[in-house]
Amino acid sequence: MRKLILPLVALLLFSFGNDTYKLSDEDRKMAVKHLNESKEQMAKVLKGLTAEQLNFQPGEDVWSIAQCVEHLAISENAFGGLIQKTVAAGPNPALKDSVKLNDEQLLGIIKDRSQRVKTREPFEPSGKFGSHEATVEAFMNKRKEHISYLESTEDDLRNLYSSDLPFGTIDGVQLILFMSGHTDRHVSQMKEVMAHKLFPDNVD
Repeated sequence: MRKLILPLVALLLFSFGNDTYKLSDEDRKMAVKHLNESKEQMAKVLKGLTAEQLNFQPGEDVWSIAQCVEHLAISENAFGGLIQKTVAAGPNPALKDSVKLNDEQLLGIIKDRSQRVKTREPFEPSGKFGSHEATVEAFMNKRKEHISYLESTEDDLRNLYSSDLPFGTIDGVQLILFMSGHTDRHVSQMKEVMAHKLFPDNVD
């Protein structure tokens, strides 16, 4: 009987571990929803804009809508590398107490346009994709990759951690939310450009 019980106990423990240390359905759906919604908001803002509107700059030190899109495309690719780095490091539940922000606080910080931050040179728009259409395509393709990853991954993102962002340690799900919130932040910036009194009208 003992020979039978021990394998059963081991099987139960193994099954429990597998169920515990993977991305929850709730977190998966929530993160995918954020990524889809921020992508769709950007597409909605860009729809129907003319070349003149896309390239309008309210001031010398203010990005145009097209420049915002390029920054997002560059950043989306960089976030992909950061996600890979975080996953490769493996789960580390001991870092859980190092996470000081909950999901809502994190999104609040990144979306807050009252706090302006100058981006680092590698993330500055410079026309690297060749055209606005190619830039949008680059962003959308990379966002599609990220959504596909989230829809299928078994990585335990809540026990994967990154300390590469300026406000301390965050977990893997929060890294995804930061990426989505970063899109929302710059979509808001695009809307600010569109609200400028000198923003060009559509020409029929």
